[in-house]
Amino acid sequence: MLLPPVNLPENIVLLITDTLPSPASFLLHKALASHLKSLTNTRRTATVISVSEDLAKWKSIASRSNLNVNQQIESGALTFIDTLPLVQPPSPDSSRNQPALRPLLDSIVNSFTSNIEESERLVILDDVSTLEWIGFSLLDVSRFVRALVAACRHANATLIIRHHLTLSDEIDDLFRRLLQLSTYHLEVLSLSSGRSGAVSGEIALHSGPSTPNGPVKLIPRSSALQYRLTDTGAVFFERGTGAAVL
Repeated sequence: MLLPPVNLPENIVLLITDTLPSPASFLLHKALASHLKSLTNTRRTATVISVSEDLAKWKSIASRSNLNVNQQIESGALTFIDTLPLVQPPSPDSSRNQPALRPLLDSIVNSFTSNIEESERLVILDDVSTLEWIGFSLLDVSRFVRALVAACRHANATLIIRHHLTLSDEIDDLFRRLLQLSTYHLEVLSLSSGRSGAVSGEIALHSGPSTPNGPVKLIPRSSALQYRLTDTGAVFFERGTGAAVL
């Protein structure tokens, strides 16, 4: 299962939204470590598409979960794609014969074929918002994500997309388009009561617009699960039970 304690199934498209006071980085790193360290009979591979954090940051955080990123890369289990060297925002007067983010998409798809064919794949896009912030148009970003979703479904891969929101209640055009493509939407929220030493934030889980009711237990905002960040990860608990661990 993906991302305990919410225990999502694999081979889905998961949209994670967060805000500056409550970043969701810990969930991405948790998903990567859990995926690559899972003991199954099937080879497990991962592709991380990083827009705003370099490989050194991923290595540092992964080491807290006893995950050796260098070893994973050398074995072919992990492909790390640094986005900015591959693509540059188009200038207003530039003419293009192909989509602006096509080189990035090609690199991602190539990572699928370079890894062992029979494998459980995880793809993490961190983060899609920065692509728009640095100058790619909404149309460019939307087309890229749609093509990425199609490629992941064809490869039977789980896709996690992080999207930063300026405010937790903000509904921007990119969010609307991402939500339409998502199986589930996981919100990372700051506390409405302000900062707390015992609680770092809350998470809520919603189904996507086209996702049928299933075995996954959704978490509405009214009963959001709380978490506390530690040196080695996160501890989750229900509201009012700060000492409890799920």
